[in-house]
Amino acid sequence: MTSTLITGISELWTLDPALDDPARPGEVTGAQVLRDAALVIEDGRIAWTGSAAQAPAADDAEDLGGRAVLPGWVDSHSHLVFDGDRAAEFEARMAGESYSAGGIGVTTDATRSATDERLDALVRGRIAEAVAGGTTCLETKTGYGLTVQDELRAARLLSALIAEGELDEATFLGAHLVPREYSGRAEEYVDLVIGEMLAAVAPHVRWIDVFCEAGAFDPEQSERVLRAGAAAGLGLRVHGNQLGRSGGVALAAELGAASVDHVNHLGAADVEALAVTAARPTAPGDGPGRLAVDAGPTVATVLPACDLSTRAPLAPARELLDAGASVALASNCNPGTSYTSSMSFCVTIAVLQMHLSLAEALRAATRGGALALRRADVGHLGIGARADLHVLDAPAAIHLAYRPGMPLTHQVWRAGRRRA
Repeated sequence: MTSTLITGISELWTLDPALDDPARPGEVTGAQVLRDAALVIEDGRIAWTGSAAQAPAADDAEDLGGRAVLPGWVDSHSHLVFDGDRAAEFEARMAGESYSAGGIGVTTDATRSATDERLDALVRGRIAEAVAGGTTCLETKTGYGLTVQDELRAARLLSALIAEGELDEATFLGAHLVPREYSGRAEEYVDLVIGEMLAAVAPHVRWIDVFCEAGAFDPEQSERVLRAGAAAGLGLRVHGNQLGRSGGVALAAELGAASVDHVNHLGAADVEALAVTAARPTAPGDGPGRLAVDAGPTVATVLPACDLSTRAPLAPARELLDAGASVALASNCNPGTSYTSSMSFCVTIAVLQMHLSLAEALRAATRGGALALRRADVGHLGIGARADLHVLDAPAAIHLAYRPGMPLTHQVWRAGRRRA
């Protein structure tokens, strides 16, 4: 094993879970933010953090010249497997047309027509863009094929990328929309999703998701999808309450989903239900750094870039945090409603427009996403964590909000290796 000492860190956000204050769950403590700091990477993991004046010797060294260091972003919600362009739809929305779920069909047509080689190249390019912006742990979904063959093709592509270490988590989203060929036969399509399609895709993914929304799947259909996924050993995720009070939040909380995402339209009962789940304990999972998919809170994942792109009301992240719910920030990178993988942009929005403190936004974009993916090895820089570093070209993390839109990523390390 070789070790690397990183010095010249003006501000180090370890967000180390071992330093959490039990009396203030969800808050960042002073001990989790170090000044004039250093860290040691060994065998792709964090081996030491502390004052630069007390740094131990290592095989190699790098001086960051007084820059801030964060854990790499954990983007727990994206849709990267697609071909085609929906700029015209976006332009029409900016001219006053409202968003509906039906635009997904445009992307489905283009994705089905793409070759395997083209899809692979497109997804790799999008992952590279995310990494260049500081994302070091990334989830993405199938869901633009909506046939057994095309969903399996997407799942196999994602599984191969995970095996290469280019991607972290894959989700089956066959229940994204009822495809055109099943128009008027939604129940038949649900039967296909939970039958032949699930059986084909399940060996290649860890999660199952459903778009529980008007124009997509109602709560009863969504529950069928989720229960079938759970029976196949997959963890549960839900697109819920994006366009209205769809019932997705209540369903996710009831079934113990790891996350419910969007959450723009919440009633008091929805907020309370998510807050109650925050007390659920996590449990060891099926591999190093993984937690069980069926234990722990239902994380409310807010997607502010999507909210801006659809001119929707911002998800009530402030209210959720104040109620005690677990919150994550994610990009929702997709061709129709959030064509960006910039987690820094999402953090900026969270601070400037959603009224989160910097510490709350950083935690939601790192440890919040990790919890939504049931990962204990990422989202922080505690001892033993994967050495995923986001080095800012700034002396302090507040510059993400103070200098909105500026390219502040200086370096990105994933598992102890420079990636950007």
